[in-house]
Parts: sequence; structure tokens; C-alpha cells
Amino acid sequence: MNRLQRNNTGSLLPWIREAAAGNNGITFMGSAAGEVEELKVTWRELHDDAIRAAAYLQKCDCKPGDNIGILGLTSRPLVTALQAIWHTGGCVNMFPIPMRMNSITEFIEQTRTNLAYTEAKILLIDDTLAALYQPQAGDPPVIKLSELMPGCNSMQIKDYLVPEEDPDRLAILQFTSGSTSVPKGVMLPHHVICANINAMDMVVKLDLQSDTLVSWLPLYHDMGLIGILTTSMAKGCNLVLAAPQDFLSKPADWMRWMSNYNGTITAGPNFSYVLATRALQRMTKNGDILKLDKIRMALNGAEPIDPDAVEKFIAAASKHGFRRGAEFCAFGMAEVSIGGTFPPVMRGMVCDTVKRNALEFEKIAVPGEEDSPENRKLPLLGSPLPGLEMRICSPDTGKTLKNREVGELQIRGTSVTSGYYKRPDLAEQLFDNGWLRTGDLGYFVEGPDGGPDELVICGRIKDVIIIAGRNIYPDDIERAAGTVEGVRPGNVIAFGIEGSKGKESVVVIAESKTGALEEVRNNIRYRVLSVCGIPPKDICLVQKGSLPKTSSGKLQRSLCKEQYLGNNLKLAVEDI
Repeated sequence: MNRLQRNNTGSLLPWIREAAAGNNGITFMGSAAGEVEELKVTWRELHDDAIRAAAYLQKCDCKPGDNIGILGLTSRPLVTALQAIWHTGGCVNMFPIPMRMNSITEFIEQTRTNLAYTEAKILLIDDTLAALYQPQAGDPPVIKLSELMPGCNSMQIKDYLVPEEDPDRLAILQFTSGSTSVPKGVMLPHHVICANINAMDMVVKLDLQSDTLVSWLPLYHDMGLIGILTTSMAKGCNLVLAAPQDFLSKPADWMRWMSNYNGTITAGPNFSYVLATRALQRMTKNGDILKLDKIRMALNGAEPIDPDAVEKFIAAASKHGFRRGAEFCAFGMAEVSIGGTFPPVMRGMVCDTVKRNALEFEKIAVPGEEDSPENRKLPLLGSPLPGLEMRICSPDTGKTLKNREVGELQIRGTSVTSGYYKRPDLAEQLFDNGWLRTGDLGYFVEGPDGGPDELVICGRIKDVIIIAGRNIYPDDIERAAGTVEGVRPGNVIAFGIEGSKGKESVVVIAESKTGALEEVRNNIRYRVLSVCGIPPKDICLVQKGSLPKTSSGKLQRSLCKEQYLGNNLKLAVEDI
């Protein structure tokens, strides 16, 4: 049969065992493959290695319910260790690795904080990062992945003790993107992850014979760990897996992997499609044509989606056989495992164009004409996945709002977390009588052709800039500034600061790639004024790679604001 049929036990382990009985597997690419160009491993081979690794971990006193930390770059040993933890009945704590190694000391301190927070039984670490991490008194024992693999080879499958299955047992502690000195680990039991994977599959309809998933996403991020790797491992799909550093150093390889392996499904944040677009444009110019006609789902999520960036990707990719309609704009978050709303597959991007003034002053999404600077174009993100309910509530009164009324998105259902690990202090602000408060501002609108209502996201409540009764969304300012020549697109942060009379004003921080800084500042001021009608109070141009980002690459507005107020920005050369 093309699709793996199974009973929903609410535990990942029966799924993984059944998937291992098939013929599909995982292909490691680039640095993830080690010393070879590619490394192909069947799910059966990986499963048997993971069983022996689990026996080795059990020998090290790892028991069901233990938190086990993992710190490493994408590789076969890392993926094997991850599955081995589940075979012991343990909980995977995939610790974040910063996208930019600006401060090794800060990274190690954060890792040590995460270990203490999770009370990890053991830390599994790859050799590269082990050279940076020196255990201290009170830290858990450390096992290098290079030691675990020979260790698991010394074990026999018969040495492995099968733990009692418990759907309520934690499978993953997913660290949120904004986690800093005070960690927030999203608790995801087996039954929550299984429910979300099943719900996503009901929409996507994975086919074991024809589908191949391709990913470079970091495995410490929910989209890479759960949306791609765990889904492939549990459903038994073919997966091509690369490391994020390989994509960032050579974005063209992402689309090349899709072409060479007949990839049908992939995913990435908005900035990755911007990089892929540039790479495809260069390849077209050089006559290097790929085969992207097999793609049926190129998911764009994890950060605000820029419709113009999506259109540019479609235009560049179509010259390589990409079919319009395969672009897939969706919503998800760690607190619902990963998937929140999905549109129909091969429907393509559909946008809602609304009047900016009504959105900002009245908090109502009033339809407007396209291609007008006075209007805002927002992608429809699909309908709630099976098992999830969603509503929009007024942040002020808590009242449930109607379609096209803007408020906070709240969610409840089968794949919603029970909370943050050891953080009962956050329970009240996280839940509203059983409904998860997302912190996202949005609205629902009737779907195309009378279809089910679909979600539209406008921004984050904490990031909204309020000026003279207007709700200014920083995304709009950042996109406008990002179109200026000399500014690095996707590397702009806008936020509000309180002025002398208590009035809020706008500050723009942008990474610059040119020496004509005064001209760049003037053009940013003009672009922001023309799009938003508000001149920035201050425009700071900073050095390339200096804007603060989370471990998954998201811009950190609050931290940037702190740096600005503390005069800790790395200004562009001409401004020093």
C-alpha cells in the first residue's frame, strides 16, 4: 500500500517500529553525511542502531521519564541518539545551537542553564561541541556521540529492555525560539506529537512510494525536529537531510537537493526562500537548470510571510519547472507541536488585501484594492488542523470576535501543550480557561470559493507599536526598509520607544552592505514614510551579522531594543 495504515496508539515507538519494516530511509547530505558526499541509511538500519544505543543508555542508568540532553550538529549519530532516547522511554531535550557563534562563553553558559533547568540525566554531545564544553561540578555526565556509536555496536539487540508505553510520557521538551537566560521548554507528550503528525498527514496525505521530504532545518527547532524528521521517521517516508550551516553557506544546494532527489515536500522560513530565489536566479542566468517539477508542497512558515518574496520565489523557481500552487503558506508553533493551520495542498498562496487605516485604527480587516500603498496584503494560512479549535479574542476584554475583527489567536485541542516545564508561574498567562494564548494578532476570513474560514496573522501583540491610536505593525516597516538599496533584506528590526511626553515613536535598525550610509538612511526614511505614513525617530545602520537573532534565526526585537537603549549596537563603520 502507498500509505502506511496504523492504529493511533498515542505513542511514537510503535510507529517507528512499523516504519522500520518498510524499504524507505534517510539520506544524509553535506556535512551531515560526514566524510562522504552522501550517506544512505534505511529506517531499519537506523532503528537497529538506535535499539543498541538505547541498550547502552540503559546500561548508563537511563530510565523512562528521564530528560536526556542532546547538543550537536545534524548527523547520523545525532539522529540515531535522538531515536535511542525514545526507545529508553526518555524525553529528548535538543538544546539550541546559535546561528551565529558570536559568544562561545554565552553559548556554554546557556547550555549549562538548560541542563540545570531540565535536570538532564546525561548530556549527549558531538565531538565538535565537546571541545568547547568543559563539564563542571554538578553537571550531568557527558557521553560523546563518537563514544555512543561504538558503545552501541558493543551491545546486542537482546540487551535492550522494552519500556512500558505511556502516551502521556514526555517525548520532547521543545525550547521556544525566544528562550534566553530563563528557559522555557514546551512539554510535548507522545500523544500530543502523534495527534499533530496524524492531523498534518490528513491534509498532506503522505505517499510512501512517491514522496521524498528534503530538509536542512535545524533539529533543535520544531519545524525541523517534529515537522520533518519525526514525521518522516514515524510515517516511514524517504527523507533527505542536510545541516543548516550547509544551506547558509550555499543556499543553491537546497534546490539542487530537491532536483537531484525528486523532492516533493520541503519547508523553510521566509528568509530561506529569499536566499533560494537569488540562487535560482543566478543558476538560470548561468544556464544551470534544475528539475523542480516534483514539488507539491514548499511550506513557508515559522516567521512572517512576505507575499512579494513568495511571488519572486515562484517566478525564479518556475524557470526550473516549479508548479505555481506548490507554494504553501501555513501557521504553526511549538506550543501545538508544530502544525496549526494548513491550506489545501497545491492551492497556492492566496492573499487578503485590506485597508491599512481600518486595520491600524479600528482593528478590522476591511477589504481593499490590490497594489495600493494604502492597503496591506496578508497571506491566508489555511484552516485549523483536525483536532484543533481556534478563536480570535479581544486582548482587552477577552470577548470572542467575529470574522475580520482583529484580536489574539487562541487554540485548544489534541496537540496543544500542557504548559512549560517547571514554569507554573507562566500557566495563567499561557492559558485562558483551557485555551492557549498564542500572543499572535490575527483574524479569520471566509476561505476562497466559500471554503472553510482561514486564518490571517497580522503580527505579535508585544511587538505592536501604538502611535496616536494606530496599531503599527513592525513587519510593514521592516519590509519597507528592506527594499532600500544598501540594506540587507531580512535584516531589519523596527520597534517603538517612549518619547519625552509619553508618546511612542519608531526606531529602525538595519544591517548595511554599503558605505553610503547617509544616503541609505535617507532612503529608509522615505520608504517607511511612504508605506506607513510615519517617519522614524531614529535610523541606525549596523554591521553585517550583528542584529540579535534566536537559535532558529528569528530576529529578536526586544533584545535589539535593549541594545539600542544601552548603546550596545555594533554601528556600521561610517557611524562609529
